[in-house]
Amino acid sequence: MSPPDTTSTAAVPTIVAPDRRESEIAAPHPAVRTVIEPPHQWEWVDVGELWRYRELLLFLAWRDVKVRYKQTVLGASWAILQPAMMMVVFTVFFGRLAGVATGDLPQPLFFLTGLLPWFFFASAVTSASSSVVGSERLITKIYFPRLCVPFATVLASAVDFVVACGLLGVVLLFYGVTPTWNLFLLPVAAMVIGGLAAGLGTLLAALNVTYRDFRYVIPFFIQIGMFATPTIYSRPTGAEGEAVHWLLILNPMNGLVDTFRAAAVGGTVPWAGFGVGAAVAVVALFVGCLYFRKVEDRFADII
Repeated sequence: MSPPDTTSTAAVPTIVAPDRRESEIAAPHPAVRTVIEPPHQWEWVDVGELWRYRELLLFLAWRDVKVRYKQTVLGASWAILQPAMMMVVFTVFFGRLAGVATGDLPQPLFFLTGLLPWFFFASAVTSASSSVVGSERLITKIYFPRLCVPFATVLASAVDFVVACGLLGVVLLFYGVTPTWNLFLLPVAAMVIGGLAAGLGTLLAALNVTYRDFRYVIPFFIQIGMFATPTIYSRPTGAEGEAVHWLLILNPMNGLVDTFRAAAVGGTVPWAGFGVGAAVAVVALFVGCLYFRKVEDRFADII
């Protein structure tokens, strides 16, 4: 009799080769290396990179909006109350007491249509000029397009401007001003003002990192610029107008404020002044971004 078979009868696992599709899914993806190099001496804005970081740009803008009204009782209502109170003050002191001529427009409406675009411009330039210095911890720790910082502050100021335009709509209805086709020019004028503010703010933000004197100079020139712009007075005519004609041309906000007012109330659009303002805005945005890109690689060391 043959001896019993002592070979183990345990089931041997069968290895089934995965099909091609499963192997492709399971295969690890090759590692992607990102090399960060400082820009060249002069380098234009990488629009594609800004677009990839658009969510960060919007997040920074929303952060600035929330921080501005954090721990305030009235919150975002201050975006309406500030121009409303200034409109009342200028109506009383400049309109009633000083007798400033406002043409055919009611005095509150005249002052408001001049103050809104100027407040937008002044707030955007002031916030953008100090944005890089104020974001020291963020800039020195991680990489992202540095232009997101000043651009985000301009977007935050634009949010306040849009909210404040609700007050303009109420005042227009109160005085029974009928909208005209010029109203479609209102967002265009606002975009040009925002572009001008972004260009100047970006340039000043880069300069403010190296030369901290700008933090004292900027508010001073912003205050002077308000009285050098027809925000609370009509453009002078006659001999006085000829004497300051070239000074008014040198200030691009003159044509932009006049255009905003004409678009809101339906007056004659100063196309020449608007063209000059738009051209200056394009140049300012180009120069500001170009200089910012040139010096941004030194921000983390200097700031």
